[in-house]
Amino acid sequence: MDVVGVILTVNTGSGSVKADLVDDDRVVDSAHLETTDADEAWAALRGLLDDRRVDAVAHRLVHGGSRLTGPAVADDEALAAARSAASLAPLHVPPALEFLEQLRDRLPGVPQVLCPDTAFHRDLPEHAATYALPQQWRERFGLRRYGFHGLSYSWALPRAAELLGTPEGELSVVMAHLGGGSSVCAVRDGRSVDTSMGFTPLDGVPMAKRSGAVDPGMLLWLQREAGLSLAEVEDGLNHASGLLGLSGGESDDTRDLVASGSPGAALALGVFAHRVRREVAACATNLDRLDALVFTGEIGWDQPEVRAAVTGGLRLLGVAATAAPNSPTDAVLTPPGGGVPVLVVEPREELALARAARTCLG
Repeated sequence: MDVVGVILTVNTGSGSVKADLVDDDRVVDSAHLETTDADEAWAALRGLLDDRRVDAVAHRLVHGGSRLTGPAVADDEALAAARSAASLAPLHVPPALEFLEQLRDRLPGVPQVLCPDTAFHRDLPEHAATYALPQQWRERFGLRRYGFHGLSYSWALPRAAELLGTPEGELSVVMAHLGGGSSVCAVRDGRSVDTSMGFTPLDGVPMAKRSGAVDPGMLLWLQREAGLSLAEVEDGLNHASGLLGLSGGESDDTRDLVASGSPGAALALGVFAHRVRREVAACATNLDRLDALVFTGEIGWDQPEVRAAVTGGLRLLGVAATAAPNSPTDAVLTPPGGGVPVLVVEPREELALARAARTCLG
């Protein structure tokens, strides 16, 4: 196959599509589409592609399931594998696959590549990946911890290695991807060894509208005793919880909550920081040492108040509280000798997608 040049990266969210044209690790044009309807998205995207040659399309696939453990050309076999995992991330995978089918028809001959977010965690140690559930359930239904935000982590890890002057394969760090979806990950010797998200992207810390981890007994109680239907519970967990639910419906955006100062906003920010700290500390127990705490994601990159609230409770790990303002570039936020370094890395999933596609296509 010819060397891949310009790559169209497609990041389909639960309500939007972000498209970027990437040429040699450089974004040359972008479009953010507030729709996941395939026809509407294509209509908005055509202007981005006018008179431009595209050599490949890289699609972010939130959940690859058990069969897609790395970037794969979207042939019939790979698409069937992706569809089998669609129910595990129903807000993200179905619209992503619908848009992929649209682009296959509109860009004939251009290879389409599926890039699973779960691939980064594919080699989780058995003890970290296994649920304490009946063996027959685990084997019959493929129940295990998958982990997510792998594209973000795969970009942030080598950037952290550059900032620290340490080979990527020798790093032991905790990384926190904080954004509309949030998770925490432990990396030892360059490999993911634990993460806060599990079977689906609903697990772990609270997010913009998603609950994060809750007591499964409470969910049973809500259906058995409170009379909520399965659909009501599912909708509440995915669309009315997290920062939005904690703030009493005020906002799901940390910027709004920081500016508000209302009791609901304070509660939302306090719970969020508390839960992130818990996951950071839990992930750190999988490491022999902690070389750095790395923040990425939209909140991690752009919200110093949240970073300060998280680091303020991690002195036991040797992490110094930092209220450092935002940096225009990836940076070490703590001064030399100030304890475990705190780093911030700009989220660049579009560049991670392009790199994954190039690796896949050779």
